[in-house]
Amino acid sequence: MRKEFVMRGQTAKGVTETLNFGGYKSGYGYRLVELKLASSTTVGGLDAHMTAVITAGKTPLDPQNPNFNDQGLIASAHMKNDANDAYPISSYSVINDTYIITQNLLLTVFNNESHPINWQCRFESVKMTGPEEASVNYKQYSISDE
Repeated sequence: MRKEFVMRGQTAKGVTETLNFGGYKSGYGYRLVELKLASSTTVGGLDAHMTAVITAGKTPLDPQNPNFNDQGLIASAHMKNDANDAYPISSYSVINDTYIITQNLLLTVFNNESHPINWQCRFESVKMTGPEEASVNYKQYSISDE
């Protein structure tokens, strides 16, 4: 089993992507350790404010208004690229890296510009015992069933 793997893509504003964990292997879960955003057009030539959220819930969340009280929210990221050279590119993400993933996730993005957003997620595999796996599966199922 690979210890670490990457999912990446390019998503249009307002579109929700499914991060597919259909190849789930019994006894293993996955932990999100990184979410990064990047512009898909001329860097430095535009004012871009990009946001993204990842949820374990069955309903996509609004990336412009992340609610950290939502148990399904696993990650939120923001990237700002100001055309004015006086302001450097800034980026940050907040990740619940204690959440063990065993089912599909939803990634939703927003951009103040019309171009799509490049994103990259890094996951690491986590070995679980039978009782841990049952608990993790139940937790994710109960969140996705709300």
